[in-house]
Amino acid sequence: MQKIKLSQTHKKILTEHAQKDEPNESCAILFGKDNTVSEIFLTENIEKSPVNFTISNDELIEAYKIAEEKKMEVMGIFHSHPNSEAYPSNTDKKFMQGNPVVWIIYSGTNEDFRGYTLESDIQEILVEFS
Repeated sequence: MQKIKLSQTHKKILTEHAQKDEPNESCAILFGKDNTVSEIFLTENIEKSPVNFTISNDELIEAYKIAEEKKMEVMGIFHSHPNSEAYPSNTDKKFMQGNPVVWIIYSGTNEDFRGYTLESDIQEILVEFS
């Protein structure tokens, strides 16, 4: 199984971001290299929705510019599911096709983090915190 590594500090930042944005979904972009996240770019869910998220084009452009300047990759997309399990919705699956990175989902119901990629089907990957 593929894996992605984050620090305990990253876990805390993402958890707090998700809780702050409740009841709406939160979102962020993850930078790093070699399956290890080294920086988080917190973004705003411009939909302000409990079941969907959208990152503005301006924030996406800024995120890719930062990644390039710091010689890092955009490794993943994070978002929360405030009222459901950490499993990709049909909407998530649609957007995963156009964003072939690791998607980390946080469940507000059980505070679980799970990672996924979309190959021909949804593949779960290990989310490891160190």
